[in-house]
Order: sequence, then structure tokens, then C-alpha cells
Amino acid sequence: MECGYKNILAIVGSPRKGGNSDILCEEFLHGALDAGNSVEKLYLQDKKIGGCCACYGCRETGECVQKDDMAKLLEKMIEADVIVLATPVYFYAMSGQMKVMIDRTLPRYREIVNKEFYFIATAAAGKSSMVRTMDGLYGFTDCLPGAKVRGTIYGEGVYQKGEVISTQAMEQAYEMGKHV
Repeated sequence: MECGYKNILAIVGSPRKGGNSDILCEEFLHGALDAGNSVEKLYLQDKKIGGCCACYGCRETGECVQKDDMAKLLEKMIEADVIVLATPVYFYAMSGQMKVMIDRTLPRYREIVNKEFYFIATAAAGKSSMVRTMDGLYGFTDCLPGAKVRGTIYGEGVYQKGEVISTQAMEQAYEMGKHV
């Protein structure tokens, strides 16, 4: 990857659009756009992605036996230079939508190579309540060849939609996006 222009894919794992993790993700992308990058944001909630069946049919073919939206998402992940994963924290973990998506990368995860990652998490509680979520996201990138986590953003103490707007995490998200 060269310095400068990058193709950024943001994946929002929140079941509610306009929620706090979505708002922080949007601010990150605003900074990235201002710096001249290409951005695309998609909502897992809008995609039909079934849970992994653990049939391992993909080991032989490189394709999942399920015919849903995951194949297109995998293509986007492979093509991106930077991947942003944004999730609310539910019961000290990432959203179910995010976890299902991660599990479904199995057919082609070895092709998600040399990507830069940014993690965004939001929770009603403090930063300490998000550590397990970030650990789970790091665990995913540990399995990807050459993955580098470039930044994490914690939107802490936010519950109702929009509460994150008045936090320092907004400025952090914009600046981090601007310096991708």
C-alpha cells in the first residue's frame, strides 16, 4: 500500500442506523474523505448473512455453501486497503452481526492480506467494559496475513442514540480518519 489515497471499507455491526457506533464510524469516514480517500460504508443489518454451518465445504472450493450476501462482502474486504469495524458492545462483546460476519470470512480469510484495520466500539459503560470486544476484534485480525491494527476508538458512557456526539471520541474519530 502506498501512502496517500486509500480505499476504505467501513463495516457497521450495529442493528440500529444512526446509533453511537455508526455516528463514530461516520465521523471517521468524514475525516478520511477530507484527506482524499475513497470510502464505502455498509451495514451488516442490511445484509443477508447466515451463521457459519461449520461444514468446511469452503476448504475445497474457497466458497461458502450458503448463497447470501457474504460472498460480495468478502470481495469488498479483499479489495479494500483499510477496513473499519464498528460495533456496539452488548454483554461485553461485539454485536452478533459482527461476529457472524467474522466467522463467515473463513472461505477466503487468507486473501484478506496486508490490510490496515481500525476498530470502533461504543458502550453505556466505560472503556474497561469494551476490552473483551476489542480483544475479539484483535483475535480476528491475528488470523489475517499481514493485518495491522492502526487505531482503536472507544465511545464510552453512551447509551441513547446520539450521546456520543458530545464526547471526545468524535474528534478522535475524525482525526484518526484524516490520518489513515
